[in-house]
Amino acid sequence: MIGIIGGTGIYKTPQDVKVEKKIIKTPYGDSPPISIFKIHDKKVAFIPRHAEGHDYPPHKINYRANIWALKHLGVNKIIATNTAGSLHKFIKPGTIVTPDDFLDFTKTRIGTFYDKNTVHVDVTKPYCPKLRNILLSSGEVEDGGVYVCTEGPRFETAAEIRMFKILGGTIVGMTGLPEAVLARELEMCYASLCLVSNYAASISEDKLTIKEVFNVLEEKRPIIVDIINRSVEMIDESPCECHEALKGASVDEILKGEMPK
Repeated sequence: MIGIIGGTGIYKTPQDVKVEKKIIKTPYGDSPPISIFKIHDKKVAFIPRHAEGHDYPPHKINYRANIWALKHLGVNKIIATNTAGSLHKFIKPGTIVTPDDFLDFTKTRIGTFYDKNTVHVDVTKPYCPKLRNILLSSGEVEDGGVYVCTEGPRFETAAEIRMFKILGGTIVGMTGLPEAVLARELEMCYASLCLVSNYAASISEDKLTIKEVFNVLEEKRPIIVDIINRSVEMIDESPCECHEALKGASVDEILKGEMPK
């Protein structure tokens, strides 16, 4: 099964498919309603990250429940959509980017499933290269970029944006983490489709408002939906190294293997 996590403005499923809705009870609370349907003869599970009415702000999203629920349903590949601000003038609003790395500046979010045993999962390539290549094959998605994730819900200060640029950031958003890491911890492929909806603070002289985010979303939503549709068609069942992410990651397993009997 293929998972789709809908970000801001991406709340609903295609109108011409038969949809089954499920709420999954997880160890971390109930998931939002998850829509299960078929496109291109493939099962898809769609979950709106903020819930359908945009009920949850970025710092209150139950990321662990969302990812755990998708895994429980049998999802092993996730395409996530996000909105982001541009840290550079040459990356204009309306650009669609799939990042290849991230900087995590969240503060209060629980970022792991492993609170009771020590697991150091590898995130050298935090976004699945295979899924990224599929997204890029649409021809409408820009390659690469470092996604900076902030806590929100406020926008960033001008000083923060200057710092993120110095550190190598490309775009900035509030919802990409810990989602990407949680997917890796459950050995799921994960790639992000980021719509640049605005210039970040100080890149543009205009005041930042959520209205401009939704204006760009309205214009680009059909393109994003089309990219996802074509990507689902191209996804196959071939194995991926993401599905073995926990191999060698558990300290307990290593110690048990090395300690004398």
